[in-house]
Amino acid sequence: MAIRGLVALRTVARAAGPARCQNACPRSGHLLRSSCVGGSAGLRHATRVLVGCGSRRGQHGRTIVQAEAKNNGSSNGDHANYDFDLFTIGAGSGGVRASRFAAQNYGAKVAVCEMPFDLVASDQKGGAGGTCVLRGCVPKKLMVYGGEFAQGFKDSQGFGWDVAEPSVTWERLMQNKNKELDRLNGVYMKLLNNAGVEYIEGRGTLVDAHTVEVAGKQYTAKTILIATGGRAVKLPIDGAEHAIISDEVLNLPKLPKKMAVIGGGYIGLEFAGIYNNYGSEVHVVYRQPLPLRGFDEECRKFIAEQYEVHGLNIHSESTPTRIEKQSNGSFTLHVKKKSGQEEAIEGLETVLMATGRSPNTQNMNLEEIGVELGPKGQIKVDGFNQTTVPSIFAVGDVTDRVNLTPVALMEGMAFAKNVFGGDPEAKAEYDAIASAVFSSPPLASVGPSEEQAIEQYGDVDVFTSSFKPMKNTISGNEGRGFMKILVDTKTDTVIGVHMIGPDCAEIMQGFAVAVKMGVKKKQMDRVVGIHPSSAEEFVTMRSPSKEVRNKQPVGSSA
Repeated sequence: MAIRGLVALRTVARAAGPARCQNACPRSGHLLRSSCVGGSAGLRHATRVLVGCGSRRGQHGRTIVQAEAKNNGSSNGDHANYDFDLFTIGAGSGGVRASRFAAQNYGAKVAVCEMPFDLVASDQKGGAGGTCVLRGCVPKKLMVYGGEFAQGFKDSQGFGWDVAEPSVTWERLMQNKNKELDRLNGVYMKLLNNAGVEYIEGRGTLVDAHTVEVAGKQYTAKTILIATGGRAVKLPIDGAEHAIISDEVLNLPKLPKKMAVIGGGYIGLEFAGIYNNYGSEVHVVYRQPLPLRGFDEECRKFIAEQYEVHGLNIHSESTPTRIEKQSNGSFTLHVKKKSGQEEAIEGLETVLMATGRSPNTQNMNLEEIGVELGPKGQIKVDGFNQTTVPSIFAVGDVTDRVNLTPVALMEGMAFAKNVFGGDPEAKAEYDAIASAVFSSPPLASVGPSEEQAIEQYGDVDVFTSSFKPMKNTISGNEGRGFMKILVDTKTDTVIGVHMIGPDCAEIMQGFAVAVKMGVKKKQMDRVVGIHPSSAEEFVTMRSPSKEVRNKQPVGSSA
């Protein structure tokens, strides 16, 4: 045990006296809310806390901040020199969750800074709620819902409905969507206010390890949390200035008759599906043979096939080379095929670049004060979200780990528990994280892809099923569904579940629990299905469609 830490903890024990012992976590220097008998017992309790947290080269190998004592809510020692216990830069999902819980659950004095609200983010615009709430998951899902009505109108005729030719009032959609985003921005502001968090509007930059500057004013904090998220990036091609990004495609003033989407990732496919459903002629351009790189190969192939069934124009193995603006205001996208052939997609009203995102770490003075960044500009952190500067932590997309909103929430919660709640072991868990792509049709999965499972486990049984949902049998809808279960044959553990089809995200959430709990295939086989439903297929797949041993396929059974 470090002598300095022991001295600090003796001070804590003496201050506690014969009543309650309020200990400071040696990782962060913040109060640990635990009680014990004072005196020597208090010292023993505090010593256990120190061992649990780890010293500078303790069990976690982490640099720590020296402990301090608090009495009756007042500060002693160097704590009195700080304006806040925690200052958070960024009021997105992770930053708000961490700040709220640090303040409301653990009594920390917290401030959050965020830029003024705008539907399109910039270096000076943002808003409480962050990317997901204001210009990502939420507005996108609202538009997904809206687009699904188009297929519903068509399908209803097979069920006896006579529906007049539907039309879209795009302006009404935009107005209603924006009204909801404005409401949600206010909800996030209220959440912070109700938790006692001070909200400071403006762009935050770091001055030193304990100081943040916002709008020309400096604030000090014992701990700083960076939760600034990420931003869309464009390909560096000629005419890139004519393309828009995902922020802007959510706010088009009118529905384009013809558009191109550059990028075959989940963002590109989602918007391609949305605008196709609303009636736009959509061309999807990507460099890979299949979309959704990193997802299960069979699922990627199935999605590409379904997109063509639903009338999208797929340009695979095509590299965008330039965008030209024509005299009539339209755009031409030039692409080069893998064969070397040049192709021009003409008459475009909109070109969306959905070509990835980059962490928001620019112009924050991070490296100047010692915060190490990765090759993509992401903030490097350890398993406890701590950066190379001991008093500075980071969560969410700015760390470029698993860039999902629920993961940012999990990281923010773990940070609050670890630094302010006195739980030295609190950390995010990244196994069995379910995710969904709200494409048309949607895809959802939990666990590894088939390719990843084979590489990791060697011996894998693969169960698959492809079918036409009952709803599509008399509607004339050609859409099909697909399901896959991956089983580690050595333990009979279900390690991966994948689904393409309506409501797959809702269904997958339940399977995420099962996979996280280590469900066995024989346990799933004993489950009685809900009939008639698509989900029941998961508990009726008894025979593997593929068996893999030592990473090699060994045949299949019917």
